[in-house]
Amino acid sequence: MDTPGSPHFAVAIVGGGPVGLAAAIGLAQNGVPTTLVARKVVYSDNRTTALLGGSIDFLMSLEVWPRCEQQAAALRVMRLIDDTGRLVRAPEVRLSAHEIGEEAFGYNIENRILVAALEARASELPELVRYDDDARAIHGGDTSADIETKIGTHLSASIVGGADGRNSLARRSAGIELRTRTLEQAAVTFNTAHTRPHDNISTEFHTPHGPRVFVPLPGLRSSIVWVTTPDEAATLRSLSDDELGLRAERQAHSILGKMRAEGERHVFPLTMRNPAMLATRRIALLGEAAHVFPPIGAQGLNLGLRDAADFVQVVTAAHQAGTDPGSDDVMSQYSRSRRADIASRTAVIDVANRSLLSDFLPVQMMRAAGLHLLNIADPIRRFAMREGLAPWWRRSA
Repeated sequence: MDTPGSPHFAVAIVGGGPVGLAAAIGLAQNGVPTTLVARKVVYSDNRTTALLGGSIDFLMSLEVWPRCEQQAAALRVMRLIDDTGRLVRAPEVRLSAHEIGEEAFGYNIENRILVAALEARASELPELVRYDDDARAIHGGDTSADIETKIGTHLSASIVGGADGRNSLARRSAGIELRTRTLEQAAVTFNTAHTRPHDNISTEFHTPHGPRVFVPLPGLRSSIVWVTTPDEAATLRSLSDDELGLRAERQAHSILGKMRAEGERHVFPLTMRNPAMLATRRIALLGEAAHVFPPIGAQGLNLGLRDAADFVQVVTAAHQAGTDPGSDDVMSQYSRSRRADIASRTAVIDVANRSLLSDFLPVQMMRAAGLHLLNIADPIRRFAMREGLAPWWRRSA
């Protein structure tokens, strides 16, 4: 029930990360009365994201990408290298964006730069009302959802987009249960300087403990996602910049020359999380509130931005048609639009990771054969490259 005198909006977005900001911008840009409930936080860490083609298109439509494009590095070639040392090894696979008529698969950018560009665009939109505070309580009701912020502000909305991360208050408030699988792996992320150019090539080394990916940044720099055992992850985090750089140089077989780690390191225990449903009680989940993936294949934030794009499309259509944007029909439309995308990405990442870790010889042979087929069969290779950028049904829509 609405608190008397509290403002009401068509949509409230809870969460001020890239996904929440993008959803709020998209809705407000389309003339939908929208509020964003999230503290303005200066992103000071050095984490990066590889934004793939569909994400770039969405950010272009939001008038965000031109603000940060010059501070991103193009990903024009992707190399997959079997570094397992096993008896059955896959051939090196080299994928070029030019084969599918693209300038680049995507761009690697520091999160702080992306968020600053999103914040700048959000501040320009008169239809977007910002509450610089965190949500303390969310209550989904029959006719609206009520939000109370930590400083005691009350507001309501016809629908809430919960983009408030993996520990989502929106998800808990909706009573949506999570399916969680914990992996015996951890990812270490850090940036490095190096003495040889990366030539806009992203190189992924496959090891018995997981992939280790060297992703270009502007200049003689790269970001690294190093998947390994939890014990080794803790060791890597404790090394000095020079020691960690040397470990990275050895893992990369010196293809980037001498390396030195820069700034912070972050360690993430790997889990896979999916909710039992994506929307209920006028609360819809977006980004890591809806799904958590290992940092494999650059799918996490790209999937979250597709959540935001579909949420914007469905809710805008309802608003323009004069119907309730928080109705059961709209909630079902959003869930249907996202279900296949999330399920397919979950399956692909899970199979890729399991096949890499498996010591079972037939599995190793199947994996090697699959990568060999990717090398020699042009139609399959081109399909795989396009599928990595966006699911086929989105491209044909």
